[in-house]
Amino acid sequence: MKSTVNIDEQLLNQRGYRQELQRGLSLWSSFAVGFATVSPVVGIYAVMSLAAIHMGPAWVWIVPICLLMQLLVALVYAELASRYPLAGGCYQWVKYLGGARMGWFTGYLYLASALASLSTVAYLGGFWLWLLLTGEAPAANAQVFSGFILLLLGLFVNLLGINPLKYFVNAGILAEAIASIGMGLLLLLFFRNHDFSLLLQGITSGEGTSLNGFLTAMAVGGWAFLGFDACSQVAEETRQAQKSTPRAILRAITLVGLTVMLTAFAVTLSFEDTQGMVSGEVFDPVTPAVVNAFGQWAQTPFVAIVLIAFIACTVSIQTYISRALFGMARDKTLPAASLLKQVDRRKVPFVAMLVATMIASAGLLLGLNATAVGTLIAFGSGGFYFVFLIVVSCALLARLRGRLIDNAQTFNLGIWRWPVNLMAFFWLIFEAINIAWPRIELAPADAPWFQVWAVFLIFSILAVLGIIYLLIYQPEKTLPRHKTQQIQG
Repeated sequence: MKSTVNIDEQLLNQRGYRQELQRGLSLWSSFAVGFATVSPVVGIYAVMSLAAIHMGPAWVWIVPICLLMQLLVALVYAELASRYPLAGGCYQWVKYLGGARMGWFTGYLYLASALASLSTVAYLGGFWLWLLLTGEAPAANAQVFSGFILLLLGLFVNLLGINPLKYFVNAGILAEAIASIGMGLLLLLFFRNHDFSLLLQGITSGEGTSLNGFLTAMAVGGWAFLGFDACSQVAEETRQAQKSTPRAILRAITLVGLTVMLTAFAVTLSFEDTQGMVSGEVFDPVTPAVVNAFGQWAQTPFVAIVLIAFIACTVSIQTYISRALFGMARDKTLPAASLLKQVDRRKVPFVAMLVATMIASAGLLLGLNATAVGTLIAFGSGGFYFVFLIVVSCALLARLRGRLIDNAQTFNLGIWRWPVNLMAFFWLIFEAINIAWPRIELAPADAPWFQVWAVFLIFSILAVLGIIYLLIYQPEKTLPRHKTQQIQG
């Protein structure tokens, strides 16, 4: 163990950093953080109803397509995580490959998207907390309050340190995986109410699925495969990070993707009121499918399992946001950097954790307006895909310039590096534009124009603010010279 720790610390020293966080995560624990962040239960609730409205039962084929394409992105991320196993993840990679300014802008956009995601997950999880405690669906105020309770719970768990955190997340994702896979298999094998031919029907219009319906479903489907990069944010707390982090990234997205696919097929084929699902009358087809199959007794345990998934997801997002803040703050590129980079006796960046929770709590207030939550979800998704695109583009440019060279000591794609990087690049151009495209189909009825254009407008405003900050404060000048140099693979 001693030699392993020395190797990890030597890698940090080569990048100009010292070991400040506790290196207590194994490969499994790093994977658990990624799995809990992507979360099959959270993912399926985010996409099933909306995708079915636009494609009918055939929406399930969107899942393997998005999984395959995002796996290409994850392969590029795994390669970069192996070369630069640093807290800050994408900020660090782009900083070394594309320059300090582009690195800062990437980290800034990443933080904005992640904080929007944290508010959204806490808000959605608040529904299940209130439902479990009272047996009734919450009003807007109650759901916001419940979401705030989840954020406080996540803060408490994170402040205990990395070891209690990993046990909490491990238990959460284990329960979720068993329940998701077990429920999916039972529904698919014993409680199907439809033939498999149903999955080839696009019955929203009665005439098959239109191109617009397919593209809309693809935009929605991309939401289910965000968060696998959380493994890279905890790289400085992972043992043998050069080897463990890439494996954790790939295992997290693969297992979550397969679980989402299983659940999607199982629920679609077992839910009796197919027409109600594709018409939008039934927003949650998962719970009725479980209750109809196993009986009314199953509702409370299932709600508890869903809540566990949302709690684990909330905790994991808080974890990686605080590490992203810490990674940028120690380079002195953020306001109040001297505070944000502070680490307590438990080796936790506690100020960064508090700030992330406070900002997400403020974002929860948007939940008082249900239409604003939809905008928050859309921006969080679009923002992540723009970050993916920046990272993959920088990797591609670095290959063209000969700066991303295969290294026997790190994970590399070998002869597949060019096709994988190129396909990931073109996929992300398509999906980033597809998600940001203004669609009245994904906006509430009678929504104002600015809500339809929300992703584009919010991203544009953030980009302008970020550029102004770069021009005025020039955060790249705060970096020591050796940290701004282009590092070869």
